[in-house]
Amino acid sequence: MAGRRAGVAGPGVAGRGGGLAGRRGAAPVRLTRRGRVVLVVGVALLSLGGFWLGTRAAGHAAVQVVVAGHTGLQWVEVHKGDTLWKIADALAEGDDTGAVVEEIKRLNGLPDSLIRPGARLYVPKDTAALR
Repeated sequence: MAGRRAGVAGPGVAGRGGGLAGRRGAAPVRLTRRGRVVLVVGVALLSLGGFWLGTRAAGHAAVQVVVAGHTGLQWVEVHKGDTLWKIADALAEGDDTGAVVEEIKRLNGLPDSLIRPGARLYVPKDTAALR
């Protein structure tokens, strides 16, 4: 017993009131510097993941723009790899492709040239009138 005082319990040994059972309130949680960094990085990654999922959900939301005057118009279905420029170029037949792109955007209420596979695009009847 040399080196130990009488009445003092060693590590992991519950003494007369010095163990965990004798405490009235738990000590506050203390994080090391590494623990704080891990916590901040974890919260940041979870937040970024949530934002990413939110943008994915918004991109797949069913939004339909109603534009009057689609009666009698031809339409094309967008396939994987199609672009608005390719579709307009196929319809232009030597006419101004840029004007056809703008007319397709106007007919379908598109704010930009982004189209998705499976979408139905109304196309102008006469591209010669767009000159």
